[in-house]
Amino acid sequence: MCIGCRERAAKRELLRVIAGSDADGHPAVVPDPNGTSFGRGAHVHPTAECYELAVRRKAFGRALRLAGSGGLSSAPVAEYLASRTNTCSPQKPTDRNWSSSS
Repeated sequence: MCIGCRERAAKRELLRVIAGSDADGHPAVVPDPNGTSFGRGAHVHPTAECYELAVRRKAFGRALRLAGSGGLSSAPVAEYLASRTNTCSPQKPTDRNWSSSS
């Protein structure tokens, strides 16, 4: 279930996030795209809309069961989503000449 929009979805459609630390060593919510890190995790659709809903609802702290999560940053997840949308540009289909293939 996405903690942003609260809709059920297949696990492969969601981004797993865990409690960790940012580049400065401060507590933060970090993405776990492979879903292999140990510890409690939560899931969110990998879209800006669901991420913003989760931030507005303060769902990360509750889902990860972190007491006093007022200082918990979710910037690493935002950076991951931004980099993912920048690198995932639609590709044009290539014209193939199947007559010359062996």
